[in-house]
Amino acid sequence: MKNKVKINYKKLRPLSPTKNPFGSLVSSIIYQQLSGKAAGTIQKRFLGLFKKLKNGYPTPEDVLKLSDEQFRSVGVSSQKTGYLRDLAQKFIDGTIEPKKFPKMSDVEIKEHLIRVKGIGPWTAEMFLIFALNRPNVLPVGDLAIVKGFQKAWNLRTKPSEKKMRELARDFDGKHTYLSLHLWGVMDEKKKK
Repeated sequence: MKNKVKINYKKLRPLSPTKNPFGSLVSSIIYQQLSGKAAGTIQKRFLGLFKKLKNGYPTPEDVLKLSDEQFRSVGVSSQKTGYLRDLAQKFIDGTIEPKKFPKMSDVEIKEHLIRVKGIGPWTAEMFLIFALNRPNVLPVGDLAIVKGFQKAWNLRTKPSEKKMRELARDFDGKHTYLSLHLWGVMDEKKKK
């Protein structure tokens, strides 16, 4: 099948690498399974708990100091509270070692991150794209990506993972840019 999808790289959402891997993963956990608006509100309230901090973002130690009531008061569920505490503990005890990320492959980073409760393949892939700006990430488990493939390639049904990987073959090495394009396709569809 000849690829007819063209990416306008100038229109893609710009990416910038994180200076705070812990903060990026906190955000990723907060945003899981929520609309962007709801998650943004919860994240803003969560960060409000730390407004006295110089950089405005908590350290793992700061997160572990929070009570269950403080998490609840800003809208963080008890399940996500457990995830955030596990993340903080694993940063403190060295299970998660962000200084090693530059030398690790995407697969190694995913395997490294899924040691944390609440971080699965999707969260790890979002981290690879938006925090580390890795160029070849295709999150085929993301519903918007699946629908983006369907729309961009004018498919009658949602494609399987195998089909998406086949369609993406022309973008090998640049799957992240294809992902950004497909999210953009779905954003445009929402505006109509």
